[in-house]
Amino acid sequence: MAKELKDLTKRSENYSQWYNDLVVKADLAEQSAVRGCMVIKPYGYAIWEKMQRQLDDMFKETGHVNAYFPLLIPKSFLSREAEHVEGFAKECAVVTHHRLMNDPEGKGVVVDPNAKLEEELIIRPTSETIIWNTYRNWINSYRDLPILVNQWANVMRWEMRTRLFLRTAEFLWQEGHTAHATRQEAEEEAVRMLNVYAEFAEKHMAVPVVTGVKSANERFAGALDTYTIEAMMQDGKALQSGTSHFLGQNFAKAFDVQFVNKENKMEYVWATSWGVSTRLMGALIMTHSDDNGLVLPPVLAPIQVVIVPIYKGEEQLNQINDKVAGIVAKFKSMGISVKYDNSDNKRPGFKFADYELKGVPVRLVMGARDLENNTMEVMRRDTLSKETVSCDGIEDFVKNLLDEIQANIYQKALDMRKNRTRSVNTYEEFKEEIEKGGFIMAHWDGTPETEEKIKEETKATIRCIPFDTLTEDDKKPGTCMVTGKPSECRVVFARAY
Repeated sequence: MAKELKDLTKRSENYSQWYNDLVVKADLAEQSAVRGCMVIKPYGYAIWEKMQRQLDDMFKETGHVNAYFPLLIPKSFLSREAEHVEGFAKECAVVTHHRLMNDPEGKGVVVDPNAKLEEELIIRPTSETIIWNTYRNWINSYRDLPILVNQWANVMRWEMRTRLFLRTAEFLWQEGHTAHATRQEAEEEAVRMLNVYAEFAEKHMAVPVVTGVKSANERFAGALDTYTIEAMMQDGKALQSGTSHFLGQNFAKAFDVQFVNKENKMEYVWATSWGVSTRLMGALIMTHSDDNGLVLPPVLAPIQVVIVPIYKGEEQLNQINDKVAGIVAKFKSMGISVKYDNSDNKRPGFKFADYELKGVPVRLVMGARDLENNTMEVMRRDTLSKETVSCDGIEDFVKNLLDEIQANIYQKALDMRKNRTRSVNTYEEFKEEIEKGGFIMAHWDGTPETEEKIKEETKATIRCIPFDTLTEDDKKPGTCMVTGKPSECRVVFARAY
């Protein structure tokens, strides 16, 4: 086993350290020279590219188009929507000057005091304000609606405690911003895009999610409703993996975006925004991976199949090369990403450990005996099981195996979530169960005060009021576990990242 694996902390010993080790050792990302910012390395970025490509296709299937808006936002824009500025004020990075100069005392460069900006600029923490200021120029009549725009971009939120992918000062994301003629259209759009996220998480990331609406305390700053997908990580903590917001007319009123409706009357536009970020990389890692390294869902793996030859001498290698060439070509023709690693700079054992660490779903090995017998050894990363398979039809065998791995890791994650989701009736029971991790289904009276009390005393938050619950009993009215007041249904509590 390679040294990299020996140095990988076990999940049972320190889950947080295991995660940090894995991100670095699997060549996904590393810390940068800028506090709280990360370098996404080529292998990590290749996974993000596959996520991006799939999501982009799904957005376009629902009628959305891509655009790009400025990185810098005039500070006055943020102050126009009171809740919005309050929600992001503490995280904003501010540009105050536009030029540097040589220090007169010879101590390097300093900010030129004569280059102060007339109005300070905010590095976007999110783009609602700059986009709605732009939409004012695009919208005059109901005929201009809806506007269905998405932006792939980076944003900056000055986080104090950072962790690679999960919470960084700068991160990559997409943010959709849509404008509608009616409230109903906007609300339907917000839910539609949440369902797109849920479909992507479950079918492509193999991550089961709970969909629902956020409580008022957890709502996006400036939204009337925030919808969310919540995933459970292997340590039992929740990870908010995507959100979609119904913004009502708040931003349209803040930026005076009106249109002439079909009755020839002026009306404010209805809005949504929605986004997912490189935090999804964290969800992918923590949902599936193990003490040997990454476990990647095949549809998002940069390398789906790796082939490693074991040989003695150049002649034997050439024979294996000839045999494998046709198999590689067939895989590629089937749309399967394959790497044939016949490099001589690393021993086979190191290659095995390295590809295992990086989560390559299927490993094929051909040695001298395999060459004679027309076979290959097949190992699947999710179970680490091996079998010897004939080269005849191996491409179809592997294709089916990739589908099986995708389904298996989803089912494994779903079973974990089911096993770690419990219902409680009393606050004392809740306090005991929350220490064990997982999702706790409990009644809540709907007040921010009770929610805040629970958060202060247990560090647990309401992840969502779910659209669909696991049991019929959870849907029934009851009484709040804290106050005894009426409750419409159980909600999902958890400690979260």
